Amino acid sequence: MTLSMYQAAIPVFVRALGNLAEVLKKGGAHAKAKGVSDEVLLQTRLIPDMLPLVKQIQIATDMATRGAARLAGVEPKQVDDNETTLEQLHARIEQAVAYIRSFTPEQIDGSETRAIHVKRRSGELNLEGQAYLLQFTLPNLFFHCTTTYNILREAGTDLGKNDFIGPL
Repeated sequence: MTLSMYQAAIPVFVRALGNLAEVLKKGGAHAKAKGVSDEVLLQTRLIPDMLPLVKQIQIATDMATRGAARLAGVEPKQVDDNETTLEQLHARIEQAVAYIRSFTPEQIDGSETRAIHVKRRSGELNLEGQAYLLQFTLPNLFFHCTTTYNILREAGTDLGKNDFIGPL
């Protein structure tokens, strides 16, 4: 049986964001127990030149939603990066998952050779769908989910590998 582009993308995006939401819940509970405000937690960084927690989650959700849209051949939905609370970040993740789930296999399957163009600060990225998914979107999604996990772990949240991977 062949693995379809839909199977390689949509369930993976949904699972990654679901696990991200659970890690964030644990991080929020730990912060609350320690008297750390949402504002402080959301601006926490691993090191000064890395983006803060809030931006890691925004980029992770953007990777998944924009990835799904581009694979489907539609213009990605634009979302403002204006979250200032954990509640707002959880809502962003929920909205991203709902948006991703709105795509059907018929929209995604066959996108292996679809031309994908992404404008970035470093220049335009031009890839076919399969390379876009496997070499750009998935690595970026997991980088930002991992960095979120690491920020929360460094902040003292009791997290382990199973929290990142989630239930099987």
